[in-house]
Amino acid sequence: MSNTEIFLIAMLVIFSVPYLIWRVGKTDYFAPLVVVQIITGILLGPGVLGNALPEVYQFVFNPVVVQHLNGIALWAVMIFVMIAGVELDLKQAWEHKRESGITAGLALGVPLIAGSLVALGMLPMAGWIGEKALSWQFVLGIGMSCAVTALPILILLMEKMHILREPLGQRILRYASVDDIAIWGVLALILLDWTRVGRQVVFLILFSFAAWLFRKIMLRLQEQDRWYVALIWLAICAFAADWAGLHFMVGAFLAGAVMDAVWFNQEKMDALRHHVLLVMMPVFFLSTGLKTNWTMGGASVFIAAFALLVASICGKLIGIQIAGRVLKWQKGEASIIGWLLQTKALIMIIFANILLDKAIITNATFTALLLMAIASTMLTVPVVQPKLRRLRELIGRSS
Repeated sequence: MSNTEIFLIAMLVIFSVPYLIWRVGKTDYFAPLVVVQIITGILLGPGVLGNALPEVYQFVFNPVVVQHLNGIALWAVMIFVMIAGVELDLKQAWEHKRESGITAGLALGVPLIAGSLVALGMLPMAGWIGEKALSWQFVLGIGMSCAVTALPILILLMEKMHILREPLGQRILRYASVDDIAIWGVLALILLDWTRVGRQVVFLILFSFAAWLFRKIMLRLQEQDRWYVALIWLAICAFAADWAGLHFMVGAFLAGAVMDAVWFNQEKMDALRHHVLLVMMPVFFLSTGLKTNWTMGGASVFIAAFALLVASICGKLIGIQIAGRVLKWQKGEASIIGWLLQTKALIMIIFANILLDKAIITNATFTALLLMAIASTMLTVPVVQPKLRRLRELIGRSS
């Protein structure tokens, strides 16, 4: 077969297998299609399919096909991260700055500390820290992975539970938006390359000027032109950030963060996010699965994943409970907010991919983080739904 034919076989597998599992297995309650696609990507990777059927794996996912898939995955994830930047609502967060600052700070800080403590325990053991990482980069990277909230997936889950447009949902979006800025800021710090510090200073200066000019131009354009210009701006920012040594994903996020959501029709933006998830992101999930590695020993990876999951969930819940007491929230709210904000899925996987690309973590660490992200996301809806029902009943009785 030609590489084109093999590529199409790979695409057939990527799109058909997760969909059939999701639809026939009716997994939507505990595992949305996005989560099923990620798990399928892992199963099709070298750790599972590569071990069980090495000839099939090497035939379908040969280097040429993988290169093609990686190209699609890179562009897909850049668009997805840009949309996440656009959807930040920092104006609302500023209007409620005390509440947002306390909640976002505790929601980020406590799991960051908990995850960093787990990372310190992993540090002396061989096989976890990447070859190019300094100890502080590894510890901070793992800690921040435990603190991440996946804003785009959070939006999807809150839409599913019909709370996105309610006051509680809008509050949660404010907290997640503030945390998103901090997450990407910490990532930029981790990736700071002193051998390229000159380039990075030049990038920040030029980006500040270019963003100001870009915003002036966008205000003068009709909406249909803004979509095209936004993609051009995305490519420029991603290239410039990667040239500076900050990674193209940092550039993609910054490209979206300087855009205002009101420049675009909200329904079209929701549709774009949906279509990117439908058409291109499954390829990213597969390419992510191809990076999983069990050679260090399945037990070690699962133990690390479990420790990181406990640090992530407990850290987030403790932080939010403290915020709820300080801000005197209604009974039951803190638990719901804490569980929703620990949703990780895509953003943490993207974050971990960047750490792996920069050799701050190893494939084994990446696999443990990936398992943690999947587990935390799968727990969200089953845990939150009954809590949300009880809160609504409580509100109904009090009114």
